[in-house]
Amino acid sequence: MPAPHKPLPLRIKLFNGSGSVAFGIKDNGFSVFLLLYYNQVLGMEAWLVSLALVIALVVDAFIDPLLGNLSDRTYTRWGKRLPWLYAAPIPLMLAWYILWAPPVDGTPSFWMLLGIAICVRLLLSACEVPSMALVPELTKDYDERTTLFRFRFLFGWTGGLVMLFLTYQVFLADSLVSREGFEQYGLFGAVVMGAFVLISAAGQHNHVKGYPKDRPPPFGLKIAFAEIKEAFSEKAFLIFAAGALAAYVSQGMTFALSNYLYYFVWELNEAQFKFYPIVLFFSVVAVFVGLGALHKRWGKARTGGITTLVSMTFWLIPYGFYYIGYWPELGSTPSAILLMSFIFVSNAAGVSAVISATSMVAEIVEAFEERSGRRAEGSFYAGNWLVQKSATGVGIMLAGGMLSLSAFPIGSAPGTVDRDIIYALISMYCVLIFILGLVSAFWLNRFPIDRAEHEARVVALNERTLMTNVDDISANP
Repeated sequence: MPAPHKPLPLRIKLFNGSGSVAFGIKDNGFSVFLLLYYNQVLGMEAWLVSLALVIALVVDAFIDPLLGNLSDRTYTRWGKRLPWLYAAPIPLMLAWYILWAPPVDGTPSFWMLLGIAICVRLLLSACEVPSMALVPELTKDYDERTTLFRFRFLFGWTGGLVMLFLTYQVFLADSLVSREGFEQYGLFGAVVMGAFVLISAAGQHNHVKGYPKDRPPPFGLKIAFAEIKEAFSEKAFLIFAAGALAAYVSQGMTFALSNYLYYFVWELNEAQFKFYPIVLFFSVVAVFVGLGALHKRWGKARTGGITTLVSMTFWLIPYGFYYIGYWPELGSTPSAILLMSFIFVSNAAGVSAVISATSMVAEIVEAFEERSGRRAEGSFYAGNWLVQKSATGVGIMLAGGMLSLSAFPIGSAPGTVDRDIIYALISMYCVLIFILGLVSAFWLNRFPIDRAEHEARVVALNERTLMTNVDDISANP
């Protein structure tokens, strides 16, 4: 029986979680508004916007492992992660504002959007990778790690949803295609993002500061790439990556199309759409309350697989009824209530799956340490971002491609798009959602590290460390 781990103070959970507010705002902006803004407001072709966002994602995704490796190698009196969390937020604030207030009149160029998007993503990664890498350093407990990620996702979703609510009700209250409104959105978001990353770092400072146990060798690209390759060859990571890849393609595609789906397919009006962020928020609260019990009963892998299937099923049911004509009148109150009910269940299950998968990565750290003798928290969570960002980029590209293939008109208003175009769009979309959901559930359910194996490994590693210390003392009396 493994020795019980000392629970983390609530304030550490809150401060660690609060750092993800910046990611929530960024993810919401890139996934929900950026394609709409640059396409419908600034006049760029949808496929060109999607291409820029995909390239930015790919560039960021492949630089992330280097950032993770650098974070693992950071050796200061503040520890490995804090220097990054203090250095990156201010330039991130500036880049985020410029993204939403490009310094040109009329339509920005493809290269301008690409350059700014890359800067934003790299700076956000410099905040988020070290912040997430703190989780397996803060605790080795199987359930406590889930708790930390529950807090991170609660803060991340809350930050994104508050910005979503403010965008629709304040910044874009008069018009969904207001350039001035989007510029105000960018300024407000920049301040909030920077503030929360700095507050998170300061709140954890005394708990995590201090020189790392071992001083790493000097950084070199050859060594860094060798270490990254070794880490990413871990069997458990490859299985996780296969399941996460399909899930994030689906998520990226859905987020990029969200405004098109809600306004043009479901024809929600402004009054009805006010409830959308509220529904999402309470679905995440439900996950925060209930996910721990699911992990205790089924473990992380099985929970991830089951909730992926539940999320996919409840997401597709409304589109099935819509397609065959058995759905309340579009734009009506019954239609909105029924749709929001399905969204609540689907989003709660989807968030449960993502938290389960993200928490699995923490257990890979000890499996890799047992095999290689070194820890690589930053590299593995950078690998998580590599998978997520690459897959999200594919999802955004698929969204742009579906809009182009369905001949979706630029500058159109809800209720004016030809029904055949709508049917073409949702047919392609639903087929892809179904396939990706099955693939994701298959691989997540096959993640090889369960609670018992992890706890036994932690005990073995602690014993190995104890014996090493005893040998050192004997050799140097």
